[in-house]
Amino acid sequence: MVDRPGLSKGEIEVARVLWEIGPSPVRDVHEAIAAQRDIDFSTVQTYLRRLQSKGYAKSVLKGRVRIYKSKTKPRTVIRETVDDLVQRLFGGETMPLVRHLIEERGIDASELDELRKLLSEIEPDPTRKGQG
Repeated sequence: MVDRPGLSKGEIEVARVLWEIGPSPVRDVHEAIAAQRDIDFSTVQTYLRRLQSKGYAKSVLKGRVRIYKSKTKPRTVIRETVDDLVQRLFGGETMPLVRHLIEERGIDASELDELRKLLSEIEPDPTRKGQG
């Protein structure tokens, strides 16, 4: 696992846009975010530079335009972010997070079925991390 700084809310928003639209200049990333909310071009540019300095993105210069591209997959960032959250907020224990999500956010019948299926898939595997 690569040890890199976590992402701020704004940095995650910009990273998500890069995952969705692929390699892009600042202008395209800005337009994608600005379609949803008011944000300055320079703010998006700053977030992209931070993503690059933290190791989440890279850039190349094409003519006079800098093109940014994600260096990390969404799943990797999600895993690192959640692992950090669980460690910092719950002392490494996952059940308090699961309990919080279910009690505070709710769970509908289809999600409950999905959870039961997941549990039945992992239950017979005694080598699974976190069991026993």
